[in-house]
Amino acid sequence: MTVRSSLKSLLLGSAGLFVVACSGGGSDPAPAPNNGTPPSPKATFDVPVQENLTVSDVETVLAQAVAEASARNIPATIAVVDRVGNVLAVFSMNGTIDSDPSDNTVTDLSTFENSVEPLRSGPNVDFAVNPEDNRGVQGISIVPRPVTAIAKAVTGAYLSSQGNAFTTRTASQIVQEHFPPAPTTIGLESGPLFGVQFSQLPCSDLNTRRLDTQSQFGATGFGGPLIGPKRSPLGLSADPGGIPLYKNGVVVGAIGVSADNDYGFDTNTLDRDTDIEELIAIAGAVGFSAPVEIRANRISVDGTFLRFSDATENDLMTDPTAAPSFASINGIEGQLTPVASYYEDTSGVTVRAGTAYGSEASGFRPATSAEFSNADAYVLSDGFGNNRYPARAGTDGANVSAPLTANEVSVLLEESFGIMAQARGQIRQPLNSLAQVTISIVDTNGEILGVIRGPDAPIFGTDVSLQKARTAAFFSGPSAADDLQNTTTSPVGDFARANPDAVADQFIPDPLERDYVQIVRDFLDDQTALTGTFAFADRSGGNLSRPYFPDGEVNTVNGPLSLPIDVWSPFATGLQIDLVLDNVIEHAAFLLGITTTDTAPVCTFLPEADNPSAVGENRLQNGIQIFPGSVPIYRDGELVGGIGVSGDGIDQDDMISFLGLHNAGLRLGTINNAPPEIRADNIVVPVNGEEIRLRYINCPFTPFVDSDAQNVCQGK
Repeated sequence: MTVRSSLKSLLLGSAGLFVVACSGGGSDPAPAPNNGTPPSPKATFDVPVQENLTVSDVETVLAQAVAEASARNIPATIAVVDRVGNVLAVFSMNGTIDSDPSDNTVTDLSTFENSVEPLRSGPNVDFAVNPEDNRGVQGISIVPRPVTAIAKAVTGAYLSSQGNAFTTRTASQIVQEHFPPAPTTIGLESGPLFGVQFSQLPCSDLNTRRLDTQSQFGATGFGGPLIGPKRSPLGLSADPGGIPLYKNGVVVGAIGVSADNDYGFDTNTLDRDTDIEELIAIAGAVGFSAPVEIRANRISVDGTFLRFSDATENDLMTDPTAAPSFASINGIEGQLTPVASYYEDTSGVTVRAGTAYGSEASGFRPATSAEFSNADAYVLSDGFGNNRYPARAGTDGANVSAPLTANEVSVLLEESFGIMAQARGQIRQPLNSLAQVTISIVDTNGEILGVIRGPDAPIFGTDVSLQKARTAAFFSGPSAADDLQNTTTSPVGDFARANPDAVADQFIPDPLERDYVQIVRDFLDDQTALTGTFAFADRSGGNLSRPYFPDGEVNTVNGPLSLPIDVWSPFATGLQIDLVLDNVIEHAAFLLGITTTDTAPVCTFLPEADNPSAVGENRLQNGIQIFPGSVPIYRDGELVGGIGVSGDGIDQDDMISFLGLHNAGLRLGTINNAPPEIRADNIVVPVNGEEIRLRYINCPFTPFVDSDAQNVCQGK
């Protein structure tokens, strides 16, 4: 059956302005690079202990959560994942449509009342009055509970480490238009991870899919069904109810709960909410709770302590340690529920054990001495002992006079890792812990040339660092305007727009209705913009992607890559979601059983890159990212790639990418940062009678643990 006929059948049946500059002026030097020699192999970081959730552990988490939900008379759907995103169980309590897997046919959309969580609309949008104001995925109401539960669990696992424990409530705090979000903070800059919610996308070419059958993947996979990092069906979640799970101080996964038919975010962190989903998740996590000293509420950003939860175990109605056994509730209180390409098996659905992070089976392991010079480094593995992304040469010889060499990539990874190994972490406890991040390098085609990471870097930074590297290279390149103007849509997305009840139960706009290229050119008063004349770091592109320009300041204009604030929301950021909207729609149709083909592991519908060895691939294959942490790479003034860093504070991410590239340039004498005269911080935009300068990078003051050096990026 074709995509169109399948859909038809269902329808008929149913930051501040001024920063430390990155050019000009003197400064105290950063610690000297190792010119000509690789860094010392001496280990600096503790190796994470390999722990994992057993089948018995997962059953305990489920039973405790079900007991609390039952006591509150709330039918909930509960998902448990391991640290690398493998779904270990999805349990649907009686009273939810998804608790009956015998009937997967949707004939009446109203039957989803207890089976979905509508994605909350923007704060200033009333779709009932103005459905045409809808943008992105905000307001979509056909989102099965297992999907939102998995997204919440993945978020709790991916944002956490042995140095920090973050929840989906934490995520809510750091992705909104003001930080912290509250009625009294209007006018402050946006959240530090503004835009991170659109990472780990179901179309990402980095995050893997389950491989129970080859047809589910649609492309060559890596190693088997348990190799991570796994994708998330909705990206990262800002809806309370996702909480990380720990064993012996080691993050081993997370629980996600969907129960209240509202998949949203907390717009006011000054009050305390009574959130049913969060309470159920807290109950499930008893015995696997995050250490108190590393929870988000012990970590401050710009003087604001983050939020872990608005409730504690004292708020529970039950004693989780006295919960009935899983065997006594399975098939009685509810049952395990299959989810296509996330949690299913030809032999039947059972509770699974998680993999131990750091093991070959997890997809992350220590690098061998032959793979990387630093003994602390971790790589992504394919399950058979092979590094998925070893250092290699660029693929863009058709457009670049001298592509990056494998040695240049290797040196750049080494020098960036060396900066990380000196940098004071922003989001890690105890204080003065070293930063831990993932570092990704791409060429101008967006091809991955190398990935390396700290041993305990949060998992979310793997996909995000790649997004950042590709974003910097893309917007700094000569093809950005042409690629954006020649982006297409998908047949599934086109049918959904023509028949809104088919997939989203609402009006869905054409993501190409806004001419972002012309909007940017008019905004910058530069009709050559996005043709490679300026170098854009992610901080620069982020300036242009905020609903307020300058960032956070009200009663002004929106950035040209953002929607205006009256239709903006964390579900509708502008170009970022527009580029991947049809991928999300395709995946939703697949999960609902409307189509039998999942979205491909290639995000966006941009034209193919000029790479004959990678037919069908484009420059933004896992989407773009719009918070800081990347810079483009140049050789003699010519763009040759991008480096992206993610996993700690955004200023740390900026510094590691910028200084890592600078030090690699000193060591090699071939590649370096963009020439100062073409960096985006030369661009000045007149707004309301003021001249607003874009930013390029922003480095922390006194950023190193064993040095008092300051202004370490200035003058480079």
